[in-house]
Amino acid sequence: MAETLKKIKVKRIIAMLIVVALGIFVWRACFAGGGQDGAAANSYLTAQVDRGDIVSTLSGSGTLEPADSYTVTTLTSGEILSANFEEGDTVEKDQMLYEVDSSDAASSLERAELTLSQAQRSYERALESQADLDVKSTVSGTVEELLVETGDDVTAGQELARVRDQNTMKLEIPFLAEDAQQISVGQAASVTLGSTFETLSGTVTAVSGANQVLTGNRIVRTVTIELQNPGAITDGTTATAQVGELSCAGSGTLQAKGSATITAPASGTVTGFYVSEGSRVSRDQALLHIDSDTVTDQVDSAYRTLRDAEIALENQNDTLEEYTITSPISGTVVDKAYKAGDTLEAGKTLCTIYDLSYLSVTLYIDELDISKLQVGQEVSITADAVEGETFAGTVTNISIMGTTTGGTTTYPVTVRIDDTGDLLPGMNVDCTITTASVTDVLRIPAGAVSRGNRVLVYGEDNGGDETIPEGYGWREITIGESDGDYVEVLSGLSEGDQITYQPAAPTDSFYDMMMGGGMGGMGGGGVVMDGTVVMTGPEM
Repeated sequence: MAETLKKIKVKRIIAMLIVVALGIFVWRACFAGGGQDGAAANSYLTAQVDRGDIVSTLSGSGTLEPADSYTVTTLTSGEILSANFEEGDTVEKDQMLYEVDSSDAASSLERAELTLSQAQRSYERALESQADLDVKSTVSGTVEELLVETGDDVTAGQELARVRDQNTMKLEIPFLAEDAQQISVGQAASVTLGSTFETLSGTVTAVSGANQVLTGNRIVRTVTIELQNPGAITDGTTATAQVGELSCAGSGTLQAKGSATITAPASGTVTGFYVSEGSRVSRDQALLHIDSDTVTDQVDSAYRTLRDAEIALENQNDTLEEYTITSPISGTVVDKAYKAGDTLEAGKTLCTIYDLSYLSVTLYIDELDISKLQVGQEVSITADAVEGETFAGTVTNISIMGTTTGGTTTYPVTVRIDDTGDLLPGMNVDCTITTASVTDVLRIPAGAVSRGNRVLVYGEDNGGDETIPEGYGWREITIGESDGDYVEVLSGLSEGDQITYQPAAPTDSFYDMMMGGGMGGMGGGGVVMDGTVVMTGPEM
């Protein structure tokens, strides 16, 4: 029974809706045009060419975004020691937000510093070994003998050359025996060179106890004096000496004190000589060169170890810095997830910061209109959330990276708002951009312009066309700017000319819903009442 009543109710509603729809159809047929002849007579509107202003605009909407935003995260974990800020606070770039316990990281940093120091010393020693492959003389003197040749393989410690040491010269000179008995080791002596008569200071290093007989039956003893070579003394230079008030009994010749043996610092191959036997050399002068793969490998290995230690220290420094978390931008804290005393987990969001120095909105402009825009254009902005206020914006960027959907391409256009008032990020706004503006120009209704920029003008020859109102004919014109309602006339019409046109068909949302563009257009449509579909086209 209930099902039967429900069906009866549905049928009544359907019948009522059909009656309403038919009533609207009859009204439109009878009163909106008066039949076919009435429609032909009344479907045209007349207007006169007048003067006025035309302002062309583009409109769009979008969601406000802050000038910049940053979500602060970190890979560090540990106890938060301090977090001296709150939501709503303004922070500066690089201002400290969080300090996390870094005791473990500090210990790791100290170990990395010690490792680097050791690696640096090892590398320096390796470089010294490499430098030693240019084998140098350990003394100043004369190269007595070169013990190897180019191409010889040598081992570490092998003798390479002998250099006669001429840094210290030795003078063995006779003193009368009775005078020699008064001389002791360590006494100062004056040595006079026979060639230049230059006097040098020396020291007594030995006094012989054996007597010798010189010509004239003079009994003498030999006294040995050593002196530093100023650089010009050579073996065989004659000299005399005096110790205190005692003078020598004859002259003597200066000789180098001894010779130094130069050895190989590492195993390798002799590749060349810088001196030859008999050459005079100074201390640290290079004698020959050795190539050593072993030393080269040691240097390379020491360098790699050093770089590893440097990188490890840099990483530890970076890690330690991560325990002090700073603000990446200047702005306002809009969210704070952790406070002092909390245990921080790596990868979690700590806080969010907005730069509210200005707001921006992105509009998506059709490809047919994008050429009308340029950076710097002013934009009028309104928001439902801030009633009664209009805000000024500026186009700051027009992207050339479009997005195509359904065969239509749109381009993102960024608008910046500096004086934001009560606007907030996340609010939806409507934007209007003036693309063109002309004043005091000839204009006609936009609907009066037909394809080919033609207009029906009173008094123009109709050419026998019976489909247009009597007394009117087509005329081509040149048009300019348009605001959608009016079109600027550049040529072809004069002020006061009378024109006629067919307005766009009116839209009646209820009628369209019911009729679907005609009674036969109701297929697939429907009306829902009390959760039940009570009318559908095909099933009626």
